[in-house]
Amino acid sequence: MPNALHDMRNLLVTPPEMQAVDKDAAGSGIDSFSLMRSAGMAVSAAALRLFPSAARFVVFCGPGNNGGDGYVAAAALTASGANVALYALGDTGKLKGDAARAHAAYGREAISIELYEPQSQDVIIDALFGAGLARELPDQAQEIVGRVDQAGLPVVAVDLPSGIDGRTGEIRGASFTAVHTVTFMAAKPGHVLMPGRGRCGTLEVFDIGIPARLVAARAGGLGINVPAVWRQCAAGLDPATHKFKRGHLAVFSGGPTSTGAARLSAAAGLRAGAGLVTLASPTEAIPVNAAHLTAVMLKEIGNAADLAEWLKDSRLNAFVLGPGFGIGEKARDFALMLCERALVLDADGLTSFKERRSELFDRIAASGGQVVMTPHEGEFQRLFPEIAADGKLSKIEKAQAAAKLSHAVILSKGPDTVIAAPSGRAVVNVNAPPWLATAGSGDVLAGIIGAHLAQGMPAFEAAAAAAWRHGEAGRRTGRSATAEMLVENIAPLPEESAS
Repeated sequence: MPNALHDMRNLLVTPPEMQAVDKDAAGSGIDSFSLMRSAGMAVSAAALRLFPSAARFVVFCGPGNNGGDGYVAAAALTASGANVALYALGDTGKLKGDAARAHAAYGREAISIELYEPQSQDVIIDALFGAGLARELPDQAQEIVGRVDQAGLPVVAVDLPSGIDGRTGEIRGASFTAVHTVTFMAAKPGHVLMPGRGRCGTLEVFDIGIPARLVAARAGGLGINVPAVWRQCAAGLDPATHKFKRGHLAVFSGGPTSTGAARLSAAAGLRAGAGLVTLASPTEAIPVNAAHLTAVMLKEIGNAADLAEWLKDSRLNAFVLGPGFGIGEKARDFALMLCERALVLDADGLTSFKERRSELFDRIAASGGQVVMTPHEGEFQRLFPEIAADGKLSKIEKAQAAAKLSHAVILSKGPDTVIAAPSGRAVVNVNAPPWLATAGSGDVLAGIIGAHLAQGMPAFEAAAAAAWRHGEAGRRTGRSATAEMLVENIAPLPEESAS
C-alpha cells in the first residue's frame, strides 16, 4: 500500500484496528494510563479554546475508556478554574482498569446522568461512548441526547459523538451533534461517512503518543482522499505538454434529444487536461452536436461495426460511456468492446448491465484494461443488489466488495464518495460541498476521470484525483453551481507542496 495512506493526517483506522493498536502500544511498554491522560487533556484544551467563557462544562462519562477520557478532562477543567459538573452513565463502582483509575483521580462526586437538567449556558463534553460503539445507544443515553438537542447546547465530542458507529457512520438509535470532535491518532470511518460526518462538527486528530509505526502496522488500505494519495501518478500531467502526449479521450453521445450529458463530459475532459477529445455521435444526433461543439471534435459512430473500425486507431486510449447514451443492447455491446482500453462506465452504461452483469465483470477480468464505474446509490443497487442490501456493511465495505466482484475501480457517488480498488484499497472524498449535487454534476465527474485515464493515470488514482478536483470545482463555483459552471471551474492539479 502506498505510503501516502500512512500519513497520519490522511489515514482512516477502523475501530477494531484501533483496538489492536492500543494493545500493541501496551505490549510495547507504553503506559496506557498516560495515553488516557493525554487524550483527556487534549479534550479539556479544546473545550477551553472553543468556549473560554463557558458558564459551566457538563461532562458525560460512560462506563468504558471513553468515560475515562472524560474523567481526565473534567479534572483538568476543574484545575483550570472552570465550573464543572460530571454526570456518569452506569455504576461508577463497576469501572475497571484505566477508567477506574481516572475516576479515582478525579476525586469528586459523579452524579447519575438521569438527573441532568440542562442549563442555558452549559457546554457539553460527550465522553459516553467512542468509535467502538456497534450497538444501539442505551435508552438512558438516548434520553440525554434528546434533552441536549432540545436545549440547543454545544457539544464537544470525545473520539466520536456518542451514538455514531465508528465503522459505518450510521446512527445507533440517536446521537449527539457535536460542534467539535477530538479523536486520537487517526480518523475513523465514522468521521467521514454520512450521516456521522454531518454530526462531528470540526474534526481534530490529536497525537496522544502512540508511535506512528504501530498505527501504520495495523492500518488497512483506507484513507482520506487528498492529493498525497495520487500526486505521484499525476506528476506527468503537465498542461503545457503537447496535446498528442496528453491522450485522446472519446465520449459517446446519445440520440438527438439526449446529447447534453455527453457534451458536458467531453467539455470537462478537455478542461481537465486531455490532449484531444472527440464526441462519438450517432448519425441522427450529428447536427445537434455539431451546432454546440468547438474545440471538441465530432465523429460519427452509429453502431458496433463503426466502433470496431474506429478502435483500430490505437491513439484512442480512454473512453466515457453512459451519460445520456440510452439503456440497452447497444450500450452493452459498446462497453464490452471498450474494456480492453481505459473506460469510464457511468449512468446508462451501468444500468444496461443490470440483468447481464456477469458478462461485463468477466470481460473486465479478462481484458486487463483500466475500468472505472461511477454508480450513484440507485445504480449501485441495480448492479450490486446483494451488496447494497447487506445492512452490516459500511459504504466503504460495500464499495470494496463491488470492486472485488466486478474487477473494476468503483467510485460510489454521494456526499461521502468512496473510491475503491479490487485490491481493497479505498479512500473517502471529503472536500465536496453539498451544492455539488446538481444536474449534470456526475457527467462532469466522468469527464474528469476520462481525462486522467487518457493521460495515463492508473484507474484508482484517476478516479480519486477526479473526485477531489470535482469537489474543488464545486467550492470554486459556489452555491449557485450549475454543471456548465463546474466545467469552467475545474482547477489545475495542485502543486507539489499541497497535502
